[in-house]
Amino acid sequence: MPYPDPGALHPISGQPSVMFIRNLPGLPANVEIGEFTYYDDPAGPDAFLHNVLYHFDFRGDRLRIGRYCAIATGVQFVMNGGNHRTAGISTFPFPIFEAWRGQWDGEFDFPSSGDTTIGNDVWIGRDALVMPGVTVGDGTIVATRSVVTRDVPPFAIVGGNPATVIRMRFDDATVERLVRIAWWDWPAERVTEAIPLISQADVDALETFARS
Repeated sequence: MPYPDPGALHPISGQPSVMFIRNLPGLPANVEIGEFTYYDDPAGPDAFLHNVLYHFDFRGDRLRIGRYCAIATGVQFVMNGGNHRTAGISTFPFPIFEAWRGQWDGEFDFPSSGDTTIGNDVWIGRDALVMPGVTVGDGTIVATRSVVTRDVPPFAIVGGNPATVIRMRFDDATVERLVRIAWWDWPAERVTEAIPLISQADVDALETFARS
């Protein structure tokens, strides 16, 4: 096989800290991971699952992460189960306690920001925090210890708390071309063939290859 086994948990020999997330035992149905996306954490395979926070089935939200993403140690995803109501006087979540549910007047209407979506070929640096309902575009870089509170456009570099765009990796026209090429959707054999082009900055050459 001319590329890493997409069905392997640990795709690098002698490096148990690196794992293809989609192959983690016990990955919940409400977490969708693309092929070749890896998480690197010396704490082991369960570390990723422990860092998807407040993700309860009854909330109905999903965490979607695309293909060929690189996720560093300690990256956390806060899901909608961590939201509290703010419309009343108190933000205390009384109805989560069975003994108080009889006193609850109203629907179990905790706020939701929707699904959290990470695009393809996204690099998320160590200890970054992604808040619920955020969409991070393809080709984006999220700096170490950033707190991502809002949507990020494709091929941006973001950092800080809250994370803001530091700069774009390419001009708008080039970003449009790269999103259209979408090399991450190609079969692994074709991606393997194109690695010398994908690893360089010659978009014309990659576009020519895509049309071949």
